[in-house]
Amino acid sequence: MTKIFKQLGRHWAACLAVVVLLIVQAYCDLSLPDYTSKIVDTGIQQGGIESPVPDTVRSTTLQALELLMSEDDAALTDEAYSDPDADGVRTLKPDADTAALENAFTTPDVVLYMAAAKNAATAAGTTDTVAPTAYDLDAVATQLAAASQAPGAREMLQSQLTDGLAQLDETVADSLSSQAMLLVALEYDAQGIAHDVQMSYLLRTGGQMLALTLLMVAVAVAVGFIASRVSAAIGRDLRRDVFRTVVGYSNAEIEKFSTASLITRTTNDIQQVQFVCVILLRMVAYAPILGIGGIMHVASGNTGLEWIIFVAVAALLALIAVLMNVAMPKFKQMQVLVDRLNLVSREILTGIMPIRAFSREAFEEKRFDRANTDLMKTQLFTNRTMVAMMPFMTLIMNGTSLLIVWFGGKAMDLGSMQVGEMIAFITYTMQIVMSFLMLSMVAVMLPRAGVAADRIDEVIKTPSTIHDPAAPKALPADGTHGVVAFHDVSFRYPGSDEDALEHISFTARPGETTAIIGSTGCGKSTLLNLIPRFYDVTEGSVTIDGVDVRDMTQAQLHDELGYVPQKGVLFSGTITSNLKFGGDHITDADAEQAAEIAQATEFISAKPEGFDSPIAQGGSNVSGGQKQRLSIARAIAKHPQIYLFDDSFSALDYKTDVALRRALKAKTDNATVIIVAQRISTVLHANQILVLDEGRIVGKGTHAQLMESCPAYQEIARSQLSQKELNLQKEGE
Repeated sequence: MTKIFKQLGRHWAACLAVVVLLIVQAYCDLSLPDYTSKIVDTGIQQGGIESPVPDTVRSTTLQALELLMSEDDAALTDEAYSDPDADGVRTLKPDADTAALENAFTTPDVVLYMAAAKNAATAAGTTDTVAPTAYDLDAVATQLAAASQAPGAREMLQSQLTDGLAQLDETVADSLSSQAMLLVALEYDAQGIAHDVQMSYLLRTGGQMLALTLLMVAVAVAVGFIASRVSAAIGRDLRRDVFRTVVGYSNAEIEKFSTASLITRTTNDIQQVQFVCVILLRMVAYAPILGIGGIMHVASGNTGLEWIIFVAVAALLALIAVLMNVAMPKFKQMQVLVDRLNLVSREILTGIMPIRAFSREAFEEKRFDRANTDLMKTQLFTNRTMVAMMPFMTLIMNGTSLLIVWFGGKAMDLGSMQVGEMIAFITYTMQIVMSFLMLSMVAVMLPRAGVAADRIDEVIKTPSTIHDPAAPKALPADGTHGVVAFHDVSFRYPGSDEDALEHISFTARPGETTAIIGSTGCGKSTLLNLIPRFYDVTEGSVTIDGVDVRDMTQAQLHDELGYVPQKGVLFSGTITSNLKFGGDHITDADAEQAAEIAQATEFISAKPEGFDSPIAQGGSNVSGGQKQRLSIARAIAKHPQIYLFDDSFSALDYKTDVALRRALKAKTDNATVIIVAQRISTVLHANQILVLDEGRIVGKGTHAQLMESCPAYQEIARSQLSQKELNLQKEGE
C-alpha cells in the first residue's frame, strides 16, 4: 500500500488540488439536504415565512401584537417599523434588531393566532380547531383594541399571559412557538401577498440549490479530470520505469521473471494500480470528508435519532469484515492465475505449428482450459462475494430508512420534528452510510492493487547483474581494433551447480574468421553471449583490444559489435526500418549494400514495395531463411568492428550460404568475425576453429589441422560429409 501512496506523492500538487476541490464538493453535497428541508418546512408548510417577525404588517395587527408585549418590547417593535403607507401597512426597517424582535413577537404571534382560531370556531358553532381568516384576525384585533381602553387592562393581560405560559411544559411551549409563523402567514394573506412571499422564497432557495448543484457538478468534473490525469501519469511512469529496467536486464533476470510474467506486470498489474489511484483520489479522499460532515450535521440537530446511524455503521462494518476475510485470499491468488494463463497462452500461440504437426491441439486445449477455468472459478468466487454484499448493503440502507421514518414519524407526532427535518436526516444518514460503503469497496480493491504494486516494484527494484562500471575505460585510440580474447574463462548459470564453460582461452583477430563448433548443448551460444555481456563471466575475463568488457560501458561495447542471434528477430515496420535498426548513421546505400551482401536483394526486389515492404510483428510474414538474411544484413549495415554470428546460417540453403559467406568475406576483410555453426561447410575456410565438448575446448586450429588431431571434430565431419567429400578436401589441401 505504501508503494501506491508513494506514487501519488510524486503528484502531491495535483492531489492537494483534488482534496481542496473535494472539500468544496462535500460542502455542496452536505448543504443540499438543508435546502431541501427548508423548501419542505419553510417554503411549503410555512408559506415561505422564515421568522415570526413579519416584513410587512398592517397597523391594526401590529397594535394588537404590541398589546400582548411588554412595554419595552412594544417600544422596540414600534421603532423597528416605518410609518404606515396609504394602505396602513408598515414595513420592517433594514437595520432592525431581528433577534430581539423574534423574542418579542413569538408569544404574541401565537396568542393572537389562537384567539383568531377560537373566534373562527365560535363563528362556526364548533369546538374543533378551525383555520382562521383575515376577518377573524381583524375581529380579534378590534376586540383587543377596545379592551385595552379600560384602566389596567394591559397589565392584567400581561399577567394572565405570564401565568399561562409558566404552567406549560417545555414540549408544549416548543410546539406553540412553531405556530408563531401561522400568524405571519395569516397577516400576509390579509395583505394579499402570501403567494408572492412563498414563491419568492421558493425561487430564491431553489436558485441557491441549483447554483450549489452546478458548482458541485463542475467540481466533480474537475476532480475526475485531475484524478484521471494523475492516474494516467502514474501508469505512464510505471510502464516507463518497468520498461527501462527490463531493457537493462541480463538474460538471468529475464529468465527469473519469465516473459509472460513481465508482460502481465507491465499491463494488467499497472492497470490495477492506475485504476485504484483514481478510486483513491475520488473515493478514499471524499468518503471521510462526506462522512464526517454528515455526522457533524446530524449531531448539530436535536432529533434524538443519532443511535440509528451508529447501528447502521456497526452492521456495515461487520459485513465488510466478514467479506474481506472471505474474499481477500482469492484476490491475491488471482494475480498468480493471470500470470499462469498468460504463460500458457504465450506458449500455445508461439508453438502453434509444432502443436498442429504433432496433433496436440486437444491436449493444449485442455491445458489452456485448465488454466482458464482456475482463473474463472477464482473470479466467480470473488465476484459472487462482492455481488452478495450488495443485497446486504441494500438491506442495511433500507432498514435504516425504515427506522428513521418510524421513529421520525413519532417525533413529528410529538411536534419535535418536521417533515423536512426528517427528509434531511434520512439524506445525511444515507451519505454517512455511503461514505462507509465507499471505503469498504476501496478496502476490497486495495489489497489486490497492493499485490500488483508489489509485483511491479519487485521488477523495478531487482538490480541487473550486468551494469556499467563506475569509471569506464575507453578502447585504445590507435592501433589494431577488434581483437577479442578469452583469458581462462569459466561460466556458470545462476542457480546451477556446474560450470557451463570451463577454462576457455583463445584470441580472435581482425581480418580472420573464428568458428566455434560442437555438439548440441556444448556451450557454443553461451560462449558467444559472454562477448556482448548478455552474461558476465564467472572466472577469467573477456577483452576487446586489451580492455575487459566489464570495464566498458554497454553502449560503447555494443557499438563495436554486429550481433546476429540464433533465432532471427525482426520488428514491425518495413524492411528498411529493420536494416537501419543499428542507428541513424545508416544510410539507404548502406542498407541496400548490406542486403546485397546478405543475398536478400533478390526476394526484396520481388516484393511490390521493395525495401518499403511491411514487416509484421516478429517477421511472421517472411520465411525463416528470409528472416535470417535480413538479420545478417542488419548487422552488416551497422559496419561494426566485430561480427558475432550465432548459428545464423542454419536456415540457408548451401548455394545461398556459400554466396553469402563469399560476399561477407570481402566485406569483413578488416573485421573480426566469430561464427557459431552446426554445419562443417560453414566453418571449412575459417582461420581458426574451436571445437567445444561439454563446455571445454577440445580442439583448436584449421579444418585440416583438426582433421588430423581432433577426434571430436573428425566425428562431426564424418557425420555431415561423405568419405568422398572428405577425400576431395584432403586432396585439395
